[in-house]
Amino acid sequence: MGEMHRFRLSTEALANASFALSPLQETVLGLRLWTHQHGYPEQTPWAEVLRPSFERLPGAPLLVSLVGPNRYVPDFLTPRPTTPQPDFHAELAVARALPPEQLAAELGAAHLQHAPELPPLLARGLAEDPAELLVRITDALEQYWERCVAPLWWPRARPVLQADLVHRSRIFAERGAAALFADLDQRLEYADGVLTIHRDWGDQDADITVAARGLVFTPTCFARGAVTSISPDYPPSIVYPARGQGTMSPVPQPPPAPAALELLLGAPKARLLTLLAEPASTTELAARLGVTPGAVSQHLAVLHATRLVTRTRRGRLVLYARSGLADELLGQRPGDDPPLPPGS
Repeated sequence: MGEMHRFRLSTEALANASFALSPLQETVLGLRLWTHQHGYPEQTPWAEVLRPSFERLPGAPLLVSLVGPNRYVPDFLTPRPTTPQPDFHAELAVARALPPEQLAAELGAAHLQHAPELPPLLARGLAEDPAELLVRITDALEQYWERCVAPLWWPRARPVLQADLVHRSRIFAERGAAALFADLDQRLEYADGVLTIHRDWGDQDADITVAARGLVFTPTCFARGAVTSISPDYPPSIVYPARGQGTMSPVPQPPPAPAALELLLGAPKARLLTLLAEPASTTELAARLGVTPGAVSQHLAVLHATRLVTRTRRGRLVLYARSGLADELLGQRPGDDPPLPPGS
């Protein structure tokens, strides 16, 4: 039987809806790369990049045990972001603050709907000392972030997630809530002020009045469709698959620029415009082209001055995107969203 989560959205709730990205969420959901790798083909190449560092972590077996048979992870490890770009350690502090007596229920909710018992590492830790197990789990996540995710994966993932937020925010502002929800994921249905997530597992529905709490949307690289927390008692949030993941391959191959565009602008600027099918930062563009950020900045300054790219600031990050004029040069109709890169 399918399961439905219904979010009842008043005018106030829609006004308080927001977008955020979460480094802790991506660290936790990213553990699925080690348990269900084939479910995330865009991220599969990163498994080989991260594996040597991951396998050296003392807490690696414990981290793998956190992912349930059906990809569930405990709700308390993915708290709803309270700011658009929260700090990893601030989010982890929220997880660390879980009362130890609630840990068994949290782990059980992630595992026991689809398995007869908890993984041995978790079951033994709960039996011996739940408070100590909580410390071990959160310490292991901190090490995973600091040794694997932050230095290797996050610099490539963050611009993709940021670009997704820009895209969704633009749809919300220009076309409204119904268009946004239709664009997010096919599991979502919006009618008469009710946003419903249809899921093909489980047998319990949830009916949640959002009201002034607002609904927070966070993109991820590790979901096959829109999902929400296991428990309806958590603050309302929806996690959905991010666009543009095909651009974050560990060894990116920039698409070729049209020959006529190279003759008009020169090869470097033409390649930049071709890469900007999705908004990207200077650092991301430099990594994909194999050049210095300074060189990219110089070309972007010229493209911006000639109205071929636009700039959008999100916090400390500046994202560049092709303008309508640039889309015309590349043969797109003005106003169309740029096509997704292959594999995204």
